[in-house]
Amino acid sequence: MPPPPRWLRRLLLAPGVVLLAVAVLTTVPAWALLALAASPFVPGRLRPLRLLWIGVVYLVWDAAALLALFGLWVASGFGWRTRSPAFERAHYRLAGWFLRVLFWQARWTLRLSIEVAGADPDTALVGRPELVLCRHAGPGDSFILIHALVNWFRREPRIVLKDTLQWDPAIDVLLNRLPNRFIAPGSDGRETLTEKIGHLAAGLDDDDAFVLFPEGGNFTPRRRLRAIARLRELGYDLMALRAERMRHVLAPQPGGLLAALDAAPDAGVIFVAHTGLDRMVTIADGWRELPMDKRIVMRFWSVPPEEVPVDRQARIDWLFDWWARMDAWIAENQDGGT
Repeated sequence: MPPPPRWLRRLLLAPGVVLLAVAVLTTVPAWALLALAASPFVPGRLRPLRLLWIGVVYLVWDAAALLALFGLWVASGFGWRTRSPAFERAHYRLAGWFLRVLFWQARWTLRLSIEVAGADPDTALVGRPELVLCRHAGPGDSFILIHALVNWFRREPRIVLKDTLQWDPAIDVLLNRLPNRFIAPGSDGRETLTEKIGHLAAGLDDDDAFVLFPEGGNFTPRRRLRAIARLRELGYDLMALRAERMRHVLAPQPGGLLAALDAAPDAGVIFVAHTGLDRMVTIADGWRELPMDKRIVMRFWSVPPEEVPVDRQARIDWLFDWWARMDAWIAENQDGGT
């Protein structure tokens, strides 16, 4: 469902979240008692109480972020200088701090841990812009990746996201103040999706990271089959055969990568695979897994600009080669091994 217009989101959604957070905080003891009373009747250790805590923490987190963003808006001259370099850096620092708080809570409440497998990419992420291509699977993988880029590697991400994420007021306000693009499927207007990606990727500097999810959505077995069928409908039989061999990822859509490479020819490319939350496809899966007690393993591969193919078809084949490599890594590490 597409989000309402921006003015309505600012006038109703954002203040509504702050007011709701205040109301929930004043009544949370009563909700906690109800959740505690229901816990013996629900499988899992204190599952309703944990779920309540997660919801309250995220709601308060969202409201606190909105208040901090309002403060930055006032400090910038009521929005006059929010696009200036100083306030852009301030927004990235704010995002990093709130992501650290969110993952501190995730580690404590859900018993989640995040590890990097293989070589530390920090040395590869110095002195040049990077295009970051990540698989899309499991709840929260976008948060995890941006947390890693901002807080571990001191990068300033530019992200292509679905417009439905603007239903979350804090994400809506923060990311619309930074160089990101929300994409509404089927409503590109005069500018195509690849043109939007190309414009956003232009002008990357040494600490930027342009983030793409080439699969276009979270992995599910049904989406995998639909993606293969779509390739066959378009006449890309060889690509469909390659996609059939990949069991843990969706067939990548190369248009965004091609546009980004054309717009940022000096950028390196980082491929990111992760595993740990793969089997949580639905809300019911997430409920069943609480508390999760999961180890999320991320694997980074760095490709310098001089090793990126130049020819269009060679780039498409190269992308599928890397996606097959990621698929093989996921198959080996689905139980959290490294």
